Amino acid sequence: MEERIKLGVSKCLIGENVRYDGGHKLDRFIRDTLGQYVDFAPVCPEAECGLGIPREVMQLEGDPESPSLMTIQTRRDLTARMVPWARRRVRRLEAENLNGFIFKSRSPSCGMERVKVFNEKGVPTNSGMGIFARIFKGHFPLLPVEDEGRLHDPRLRENFIEAIFSLKRWRELRRTRPTVGNLVEFHTRNKYLLLSKSRKHYRAMGKLVAQGKTYKPKALYSAYETLLLETLRLKTTIKKNVSVLQHMMGYFKKHLSPDEKHELLDIISDYHRGLIPLVVPVTLFTHYVRKYGEPYLSMQTYLNPHPTALKLRNHV
Repeated sequence: MEERIKLGVSKCLIGENVRYDGGHKLDRFIRDTLGQYVDFAPVCPEAECGLGIPREVMQLEGDPESPSLMTIQTRRDLTARMVPWARRRVRRLEAENLNGFIFKSRSPSCGMERVKVFNEKGVPTNSGMGIFARIFKGHFPLLPVEDEGRLHDPRLRENFIEAIFSLKRWRELRRTRPTVGNLVEFHTRNKYLLLSKSRKHYRAMGKLVAQGKTYKPKALYSAYETLLLETLRLKTTIKKNVSVLQHMMGYFKKHLSPDEKHELLDIISDYHRGLIPLVVPVTLFTHYVRKYGEPYLSMQTYLNPHPTALKLRNHV
């Protein structure tokens, strides 16, 4: 059986009643749709560090870079309880081999950005990060992370899920013998996916692969992994996708009829102008790959980076 992706998640997002009021914040896309392809490692910092369910409402106060976790009514400072627990928890999460984490947005423990931090006058700024989220990101600085609020944006959703599936493929490679040849094959298969993120990073990775024989295998793979994870964090844009599509079209210059070439150019143009989603040109390219038996493009993960049933490219 193929190993499933392991994904960390704030417990309330998968329907567990762990919030301050004893309720949850179920996100059905995360639990019911994405959950078909991943196994969750649920975390609730407040409940797990012993603050109880239900519990008093808390907020962040002080320096946004190092805030205190305070209860609103009784004015208890829970920072010294939360921080040591969070540091122990992230160390335990190492054993889970996570491919990413989805945080609860705006939470004083789990919010990964735009969390309210109140100054001494009680005036909030949306410049904070939840205490657990900050410690998690410091411990796993390159791991793909998002919050459920940002995942409502189709482009951010597609980018995050593309990243966790790409990381899954990379870790499958790392379980094989670490040879230069295996790395060359991985880099080749992911050429257009990487180019859709950053041409600069793709070139740096290509240079590293080309010099592979001058590295010890472990050092080579570690250096490549760092560049890969940095690349996967970058956002794909319409402009980058158009560049990739135009480049791939060159593989069919000896095969496409004039009508087929005109159709493909029109569809790429329509996508460029935002008239159609990415799934339309990608589907046509996939059709031509099968029709003309184009071997190089048939191996490209860019054409199928995540399960089609998720319909992520129907909205980007």
